[in-house]
Amino acid sequence: MLAQAATRFGMGLSTQAMSAMGNSLRHFASEGCDLKEAVRELIPAQQERLKAIKKNFGNKSLGEVTVEQAIGGMRGIPGMLWETSLLDPEEGIRFRGLSIPELQAKLPGAHPGGEPIPEGLLWLLLTGKVPTAEQAKAVTEELRARSHMPPHVLRTLNALPEDAHPMAQLSVGVMALQSGSHFRAAYTNGTHKSKYWETVYEDSMDLIARLPQLAAMIYRRTYKGGEQIAPHPTLDWAANLAHMMGFEDPGCLEMMRMYQTIHADHEGGNVSAHTCHLVGSALADPYLSYAAGMNGLAGPLHGLANQEVLHWLKDLTAKLGPNPDKEQVRKYVQDTLASGRVVPGYGHAVLRKTDPRYSCQRDFAQRYMPDYSLFKLVSHLYEVVPEVLGKTGKIKNPWPNVDAHSGVLLQYYGIKEENFYTVLFGVSRALGVLSQNVWSRALGLPIERPKSLTMEAIEKRFGPEPGWGEDAD
Repeated sequence: MLAQAATRFGMGLSTQAMSAMGNSLRHFASEGCDLKEAVRELIPAQQERLKAIKKNFGNKSLGEVTVEQAIGGMRGIPGMLWETSLLDPEEGIRFRGLSIPELQAKLPGAHPGGEPIPEGLLWLLLTGKVPTAEQAKAVTEELRARSHMPPHVLRTLNALPEDAHPMAQLSVGVMALQSGSHFRAAYTNGTHKSKYWETVYEDSMDLIARLPQLAAMIYRRTYKGGEQIAPHPTLDWAANLAHMMGFEDPGCLEMMRMYQTIHADHEGGNVSAHTCHLVGSALADPYLSYAAGMNGLAGPLHGLANQEVLHWLKDLTAKLGPNPDKEQVRKYVQDTLASGRVVPGYGHAVLRKTDPRYSCQRDFAQRYMPDYSLFKLVSHLYEVVPEVLGKTGKIKNPWPNVDAHSGVLLQYYGIKEENFYTVLFGVSRALGVLSQNVWSRALGLPIERPKSLTMEAIEKRFGPEPGWGEDAD
């Protein structure tokens, strides 16, 4: 099995490299580091757990749905199963029960005391267990073995207009990879539904492995004249992304590890996660479902929000200079609100406190760039904006979210192309949505099909209000 894996994942590698890769895979499998086998061992118990939940709690109510929720974007309606993370309004995101500070303390890093590598988070998302350093390293090796990029992908990207948005290029690039879907081939050949998860796993790991190179290809094609940089043979998944984009600063590599970890998942109700789940529930393969999710992430109200923050910050500095004091910032915030606009990066649909992902990035900036002018500006905003928003009496959550800070870190290390930021977000989000996709098929979750209503149906159900339709006089 391992020899076959080495052959399948090693297309384009030399015989010597394939032999070394096969030996590496055998070593990690013998050490209990085979991620797919770890998932396989967990599935029977989790299937029984789901059966017990259906049997014992299937007729229990999760809550009342109001008409306001139905017409307000289904906000807050509990209506889907999502195992990889849970968002608490007060505590923030928890990945398999662990907060972001706990992840930073427990997940293996590329070096002692460094940021966690996303490979360790991927093991956690798929198994629910914190990996050892050897297990995280095994995921790095597996992703490296799967990362060969078919040459037709770059040809496909190069067929697009030069000014195609990077998110459109990401979607097209993923669809160009879809021709190699293991799930599609297995389903066509009549594989049993109990085996769906296996080829979904294969597709998901292949796609995750190739996303850093795909993202870097898009970056280099769009902003660096098309000159591509080959993957580094020893770097981890996130650091290789920075390397292939053209950035070698050790601080930038650490930043990319942190960035790719904290953006990986945010429970299942957000647009990109929900879209991926919805499309996957129709048994579309992981390439199709992930590409659909990325098309949702590209929306200004979702993944493009980090760009909105940076545009606002640049407008501020253009009018006030690069080093405004807090009182100048306060007045600018007040003027923004008075003009009917929002302060981007503040507030969240669920959270009722400072986003832990923001705090994580702030801590990083305090260590790596304490004197950076843009970070100082963001720090002023952190002190000013919640107070100003709170005084309006209209804002439930005046605290900053993840988008209020991420662009600052990228700018500091020279990644200044704002239109590309959501691609980096999308690469990270693959870890969460595709891990859940594997478990959705392992648990046999059905196609998603909520009930919709017309306005007339709502009116008939609840009856007209007194005076409905009558003239005012």
